[in-house]
Amino acid sequence: MPRILIIDDEQEVRVLLTEMFERKGHEAVVASDSKEGIALYNENPADVVVLDLILPGQNGFEAIREFQDKFSDVKIIAISGGGSIGPEWYLEVVKYYGLKYAFTKPVERNKLLAAVDHLCEH
Repeated sequence: MPRILIIDDEQEVRVLLTEMFERKGHEAVVASDSKEGIALYNENPADVVVLDLILPGQNGFEAIREFQDKFSDVKIIAISGGGSIGPEWYLEVVKYYGLKYAFTKPVERNKLLAAVDHLCEH
């Protein structure tokens, strides 16, 4: 059963994503900020991290860099509602971090599940 770590500061998003992954048969673990998420990953690595880019404290870009520095094999999917700039800019920037998948919120269920399945297979 794939283990998915969801890092998002919005309770509603964490609940929706958890339910979606659990219905698919995945184990979902949640964190409300990147520091908590990195600590959870360090204790028990997930197969995929679903990471919101707009977070309080350490933002998603800083979290991506820290994940990649500490865990070379980490697989991250970025999500963003865009904040004041708009999601397209944020999602374009993650390509420079080597991420294969980035989605705007609200995330299309089938696209996110397909991305998770693809990353878990490789």
